[in-house]
Amino acid sequence: MNLIWQDLHHSELSTAQLYQILALRNAVFIVEQACAYQDVDGADLAGENLHLLGLYQNRLLAYARLLAPQSDSEPIKIGRVIVSGEVRGLKLGHRLMEQAILSCERRWPRLPIKLSAQAHLQAFYSQFGFLAYGEIYLEDGIPHVDMVRQP
Repeated sequence: MNLIWQDLHHSELSTAQLYQILALRNAVFIVEQACAYQDVDGADLAGENLHLLGLYQNRLLAYARLLAPQSDSEPIKIGRVIVSGEVRGLKLGHRLMEQAILSCERRWPRLPIKLSAQAHLQAFYSQFGFLAYGEIYLEDGIPHVDMVRQP
């Protein structure tokens, strides 16, 4: 399956694209994972943050949010990493992370990249050069661990 990848500033998103993003995040993070939390947190439309979309026939199947560094010395943050349940098992998560890292390196070269991983996905993210640091903690009732990838 060949996805079309787009990394878009929020000002470049159409209403339909934003709706697809929020619908996919809601379906997986809130409904599927049975986790009541405030997904719409104000970061989607802030500053230079980006949205990485993996589209197939105009359907959003993979997504990540890239939070711009707040200064030249702060890291980029990748979050809301998601693959639609209908296409899991096709290694789209690997392609999504590769694209997310490329987008970060292209937009903000030579900066570390951080993410807050669900603890059971630590081995997955380590394949892309992310190293865990600190203790496992609960975020919205789900064990997480902070991870960083150095440039």
